[in-house]
Amino acid sequence: MSNSNSDSQVESSPLYGTPEQSSDPTILSHITEYHTTRSLASPIYSFLLGPPNAQLVRFTHASKGLFLARLTLAPQHLNSAGGIHGSVSATFVDWAGGLAIAAWDFRGHKGTGVSVDINVSYLSSAKLGDEVEIEGRVERVGSNLAFTEVRIWKVEKEGRLAGKRGKMVISGRHTKFVKGSV
Repeated sequence: MSNSNSDSQVESSPLYGTPEQSSDPTILSHITEYHTTRSLASPIYSFLLGPPNAQLVRFTHASKGLFLARLTLAPQHLNSAGGIHGSVSATFVDWAGGLAIAAWDFRGHKGTGVSVDINVSYLSSAKLGDEVEIEGRVERVGSNLAFTEVRIWKVEKEGRLAGKRGKMVISGRHTKFVKGSV
């Protein structure tokens, strides 16, 4: 929905893509480029998602305000008990929230804003070698704040659901201050 007052213009996720819709090649190219040039300039993202020349993340879908990516968990993603580390999950929510904003608006070349709130709920776990699917989705972008939602699922390895989403591992929300960014 849009408000006629340009200073408080708002758009919400029902207007944006869904994973069931076909991926937009222009947006997919944009977020891939943004990820490679902006996200991986951060040492923590480069460590967790792979350096630009050996990326661990694979983008599978992008549409307005939405992207999907897959990643196989490696040792740097794990806690001492062998499950995905809570701080890694929170970092994924931070990364995916920003990237969803980049998928929402191509002007993100200035950046996707600064974090003002991150919330992560740990619903289950994943271990070394498990593939996870990360979904970053814009819920709303206003003139000052952007609200995103991030979900991470284990990908099923066997049976009739092989390659499909399995148990949800993480559910998160990420709010960013975007005034002057998008």
